[in-house]
Amino acid sequence: MAISLESISRSSGIKAPRMVCYGPAGVGKSTLGASAPSPIFVCTEDGLGKLEVDAFPMMKSFQDVIDALTVLYSSDHQYQSVVIDSLDHLEPMVWKHLCETYVGPKGERYESIEDFGYGKGFILALDLWRQLLNTLDALRNEKGMAIILIAHSEIKRFESPTTDSYDRHQIKLHKRASDLVQESVDCVLFADYKTVIEKEEGGFNKIKTRGISTGQRYLYTEARPSFIAKNRYGLPSELPLSWQAFSDALTQSTSQK
Repeated sequence: MAISLESISRSSGIKAPRMVCYGPAGVGKSTLGASAPSPIFVCTEDGLGKLEVDAFPMMKSFQDVIDALTVLYSSDHQYQSVVIDSLDHLEPMVWKHLCETYVGPKGERYESIEDFGYGKGFILALDLWRQLLNTLDALRNEKGMAIILIAHSEIKRFESPTTDSYDRHQIKLHKRASDLVQESVDCVLFADYKTVIEKEEGGFNKIKTRGISTGQRYLYTEARPSFIAKNRYGLPSELPLSWQAFSDALTQSTSQK
């Protein structure tokens, strides 16, 4: 492709968002996806509960997921959002698909992701994650669909190069896959209950602290030491956990640009 100054073009507006929403079980991540415009769910776990939404049959394999997304791409339909629920239940399917399809240069076959050795399996699995993300991008760019990826959180030790190590909430995926997914979306939103810290005096002049949940649920859009998050829209650092709150903030933010 010939590149010149004449090939430069200006971006034509804001596209439908691509997001990861992660957090503890039961906080309301699937409900957020169900509140998006005309959603269709691609479920890798039985996590919808009593939510009444359109959904493909339960996905049994990575290929099932790709096939479902391909149907959305190749067919006319009314859906405006696609929700994958959840990424961490999809990950074992990715690993299984790799083991079933990979043949090494000397005919090597492997039964588990760890059998590849030296982390090679996790690196090879990134090609499958890229296939998934490219398919989702096609739905967004050519079908105008919002992309909502649901995941659970886990607390892991973060080895900071500039400070002492500390615990933080992270997406419950292998680090390489998590990094790739985070790079590929517009928003990484941490969903959690609002917690306040209460202090009280203890014995021997010691101060005891405890965290108390307020029951209020929020979306956090910017990273903090205790969790990862990001957004490319200049959203407020925290929002009520609802699609309406996210949509309103997105509209306000993009209208100011």
